[in-house]
Amino acid sequence: MGGSLELPFAFDPTDHAPARGVLVAGTRSGCGKTSVSLGLMAALARRGLDVRPFKAGPDFIDPLHHAGASGRPSHNLDGWMLDRDAVRGIVARNMAPGSVAVVEGVMGLFDGASGSGPTGSSEELARWLGLPVLLVADAASMARSAAAMVKGYLEFQPNLRFAGVVLNRVGSPAHAELLQEALEASLPESANPAPLLGCLPRASGLDLPSRHLGLVTPEDSRCNAVYAALADWVEAALDLDALLASLPALGMALGSGEPRPRTAPGQRFRLGVARDRAFCFCYPENLRLLEAVGAEIVFFSPLEESGLPPALDGLYLPGGYPELHVSRLSANRSMCQAVRGFCASGRPVYAECGGFLYLLSSLTDARGKDHVLCGVYSGRAAMRERFRALGYRQVTLSRSGLFGPQGLTARGHEFHYSELCFDPGGNNVYSVADRKGRSVSTGGWLAGPRDNVLGSYVHLHFASCPSFAEALARACMGNRV
Repeated sequence: MGGSLELPFAFDPTDHAPARGVLVAGTRSGCGKTSVSLGLMAALARRGLDVRPFKAGPDFIDPLHHAGASGRPSHNLDGWMLDRDAVRGIVARNMAPGSVAVVEGVMGLFDGASGSGPTGSSEELARWLGLPVLLVADAASMARSAAAMVKGYLEFQPNLRFAGVVLNRVGSPAHAELLQEALEASLPESANPAPLLGCLPRASGLDLPSRHLGLVTPEDSRCNAVYAALADWVEAALDLDALLASLPALGMALGSGEPRPRTAPGQRFRLGVARDRAFCFCYPENLRLLEAVGAEIVFFSPLEESGLPPALDGLYLPGGYPELHVSRLSANRSMCQAVRGFCASGRPVYAECGGFLYLLSSLTDARGKDHVLCGVYSGRAAMRERFRALGYRQVTLSRSGLFGPQGLTARGHEFHYSELCFDPGGNNVYSVADRKGRSVSTGGWLAGPRDNVLGSYVHLHFASCPSFAEALARACMGNRV
């Protein structure tokens, strides 16, 4: 079933061709959806196609691997955090004529933020974007039952288009033949038939290592070899020519994806953004929206550099894996002192999750060792063996300040293994609820001489409330020293 290295005549990857796309969804988490997505991205990219990757849901790590496999940055699409227009806008800005969107789904195809509807699911994104679904199913230890499973997915929601089916963890050529026979006998009766594009053999050495927040980041493993192996695996087993030929054109006007600031030169400001192995969890759309309201983004590394870039008007400390690098972060006292001094200057600082931990007095690692950090907040956190919070979050500002007016609402996600070992006090300006509107204990705590520092465990997606980026911009331009 492997495809040739020649592109089908029907697919034209030139500047005059329409952009096309596919959403890779699974029957469940752990069925091989990420491996197939990465293999498909890498295989298409090495054919010379302009692959544009996207990730359904709030995850930060899969998009980093998408970038490694495709050579292009990946963008998150989420139907709970964002509305339809925001999702379609992200895709339109980051596609180009002749490009191919590969969207990796989240959990199972129909799983999302609700048990009764499609909100936050891969199904919802496929409908919003008009993309066909490439369904990945784990066929290990199954034969005719695999046909029953696949048929159930194809018929569960009418009018959802499928590009094809991929069966994963197939044990042998005889197993593949049995599976193909079962699907051929069953799917013609389906109300929504889809071709079997291939059977992927069970293979060792293709899994990316994992740790407590998910897969390792690309810098922490020998990922390039895995991407190439995944491309070989997909190329050998799947009919990529048939898949490409079947993809519809995206029904939306395309943009360049480049930020176009709406501000005059005198309204620009310099925003320092932490970016390295310890601080790598940041939605690209957050930075785009900040650039659109005047930010000149200046990246810096709290791990590698001894001080902050010059002439900054504000700081953005995203999340990541500071706990894995806490010894080096702590040992870099000059950077800790520079960050603490910046916070003391009254200029705006926004810190999410790992960035918030960095501003604490100390962090206790998984072995019980304390590491001194910036000390902007006079308290510590400790790593735990199990996650302490996981889920969608809706944040409402309970009072007006540098980061927006009272009542401003934004959406995001929370996932961490650390736990605060102190009470941050009465400077909480977040009222936080989960996906069902139930209050949760997570806050957004102010610090600094002018309440100019905002730290929280919640990763906000600024496209859920662009006013947040605008308020942060005004704060940066209004508090220059």
